[in-house]
Amino acid sequence: MTPALYKTRLTELFGIRHPVLCGGLMWLSDAAYVAAAVNAGALGFMTARSFPDPRDFRDELRRCRELTDGRPFGVNLYLSQQPGANDMLAGHIDILLEQGVRFIETAGLPPKDLLPRLKDAGCTVVHKVSALRHALSAQKLGVDALSVVGMECGGHPGVYLIGTMVQGLLAAQQLTLPVAIGGGIGHGAQLAAALAFGADGVVMGTRMTVAKEIWAHPAYKERVVAAGETETQLVLQSLRNTYRALDNETARSVAALEAEGVTDHERYSPHVAGTLQKEAYTSGDWNKGLLSLGQAAAFATALEPVEAIVDRMMAEAQAAQASLNAKSATSGATAAE
Repeated sequence: MTPALYKTRLTELFGIRHPVLCGGLMWLSDAAYVAAAVNAGALGFMTARSFPDPRDFRDELRRCRELTDGRPFGVNLYLSQQPGANDMLAGHIDILLEQGVRFIETAGLPPKDLLPRLKDAGCTVVHKVSALRHALSAQKLGVDALSVVGMECGGHPGVYLIGTMVQGLLAAQQLTLPVAIGGGIGHGAQLAAALAFGADGVVMGTRMTVAKEIWAHPAYKERVVAAGETETQLVLQSLRNTYRALDNETARSVAALEAEGVTDHERYSPHVAGTLQKEAYTSGDWNKGLLSLGQAAAFATALEPVEAIVDRMMAEAQAAQASLNAKSATSGATAAE
């Protein structure tokens, strides 16, 4: 296991070895995967919505704690815009607090309604956003850290579609809280670049979907391995609910509806239901459902353990830093003199 190479505000805030956050992956972030991230020196977040049954959620938290030997891990709480969709979160927060979880990743809507309770319980909250303006607003709410993702990310890249190279630097410059940069991140050189920006680490999703600890069907993971940076598609832009997904039959069906000018949400329902994703991950039929996939699929070239992925990233970051140092105009001055 690679020793600590960087000390940032994120590594100190969460007590982790490496400045790497493994964000919540709907249906996929279970105890095995999250514990593997923690044991590799990163921080993983279990997705609460992947376990709608409170008993299953409690059991999964207990299993994760056992797999990490008691080391802290996180839980992702996604705040939906759908009426009534967030009602389940109150009970799940009861359970995660009861089980000793104190690291929380929020995403979607601003967590203003959840923050008082989480903060009163001593939780550390990192909020994930797809636009700098939303990060600045969340900073005022009282979160502890921020993840800012560019348009390259899988899932919801927002409506502004600003790339990570631009938005990441602006975030590092304008935010006062610890910040992780995401969106297309899957190589250690990008981690080195994010730290050079002034950021405190990176957040990854797509890159980790090929980890051996991810429970999804091998056929799905092999499809991700085969995918390049051009094999994703942006859909639902016409409904202001932009989504980056694997370019598959479902994504093309959704794009065809948009091309027709369809605005009736019911017409999209058979294609965008979240349960279709779980079915695809279970069966390996990667043409079924809108499957979140970012352009970092280009870096997911093999099925391997989480620890191997994280260790390679740290080695790549070191190599990138050494390469930059070698390009310094003063790097050979002493020897020349």
